Amino acid sequence: MKEEARIDKWLWAARIFKTRTIAANACKIGRVKIGDSAVKASHTIKPGDIINVRKTPITYSFKVLQAIENRVGAKLVPEVMENVTSREQYELLEMSKISGFVDRSRGTGRPTKKERRELDGFISPEYIDEEFDFGDEEDNIK
Repeated sequence: MKEEARIDKWLWAARIFKTRTIAANACKIGRVKIGDSAVKASHTIKPGDIINVRKTPITYSFKVLQAIENRVGAKLVPEVMENVTSREQYELLEMSKISGFVDRSRGTGRPTKKERRELDGFISPEYIDEEFDFGDEEDNIK
């Protein structure tokens, strides 16, 4: 067992991030912290360190139990780290799930399922009258 490991490799090996590249990018943009300071992907960690990982909308906290650089199976993750995320963070996560997707401004990007149904209802044939007369073209010219 190693005494130290690179943080990007550890985050990937402990299955916090799906790939090592994603873990390194999270470190690069400041989403991974030890204490109050952001760390680079090359920062070394040791058992006992508390790592804070910001994954919107909450910040997860993990205590390092083993410094590993090779990915382990999901069943072995509890031997590698301990999740010490506060209950308040999980309550914040539940509140954001209940409130729905709030990051997208209305009218930007693709429509949500609800908005799409409203659009489909607006253009459905029941609102279009086939016998509607637009009038003579001569009347529109005047």
